[in-house]
Amino acid sequence: MTQHTTAQAPAGKPEVPGLYGGKRSRRVTVRDVAAAKRRGERWPMLTAYDAMTASVFDEAGIPVMLVGDSMGNTHLGYDSTVPVTLDQMVMLSAAVVRGTQRALIIGDLPFGSYQESAAQALRSATRLVKEAGVGAVKLEGGERSADQVSLLVESGIPVMAHVGLTPQSVHAFGGHPVQGRGEEAAQQLLRDAKAVQDAGAFAVVLELVTAELAAEVTRSLHIPTVGIGAGPDCDAQVLVWTDMAGMTDWPGGRMPRFVKQYARLRETLGDAARAFAEDVVGGAYPAEQHSFH
Repeated sequence: MTQHTTAQAPAGKPEVPGLYGGKRSRRVTVRDVAAAKRRGERWPMLTAYDAMTASVFDEAGIPVMLVGDSMGNTHLGYDSTVPVTLDQMVMLSAAVVRGTQRALIIGDLPFGSYQESAAQALRSATRLVKEAGVGAVKLEGGERSADQVSLLVESGIPVMAHVGLTPQSVHAFGGHPVQGRGEEAAQQLLRDAKAVQDAGAFAVVLELVTAELAAEVTRSLHIPTVGIGAGPDCDAQVLVWTDMAGMTDWPGGRMPRFVKQYARLRETLGDAARAFAEDVVGGAYPAEQHSFH
């Protein structure tokens, strides 16, 4: 990832590595994320849902991982994120925390776990922090979620907000339309982003937002923006890892425009499974070297 500037360390002290890459003896924190914004340093975020995959990303230097409610689509077989429960989020978030040493782990608050009130949001977020060990939580919504963000932050729980297309509202949106087109829609998204910043969020995800509007939001905020389908000018970029690694089986083969595949993992795993099956059927596995006497 490109780092626009390098922080100058005070005389006599070792240089602090950038947010992405480098060796650390502690986890990345929200203060590191804020400092990256001030340095003009871009950083990557990936989703993770299990200890083994998370450990690979941690070793690769990914500084922030989101245990997203996208697990509903990628791992639990649902057709949306809506059915995901808080219990499921706690269980898989704890696995990701156990599988990592360096990354900041953020747990999603699933649908129905925070919309009722700020108090409900605090109860739900407290479970993710105490039982799973996450370093922050994420919730959807702008102005409508500002009270929830404010109470969580006041209670000592860092919050990443999420505006633009909010997948938990897929039924209200009637699909996955690009957000921020038209003056009224653009002004509302700006108000949403500023509302969660004012409420204390340390970062905000911009999903399926026009590139021009995302750039304007990024310039307008002092907290980092994390883009997904929001153009190149956000402070950070996030992808669902199964999309990034070519594991997702897109209906009709229609991959979203914003996804870039960096591997063809579905094809690789399929080839391995077929080779294993052929060896078993043909008697080539297990061979002598795989047997005990």
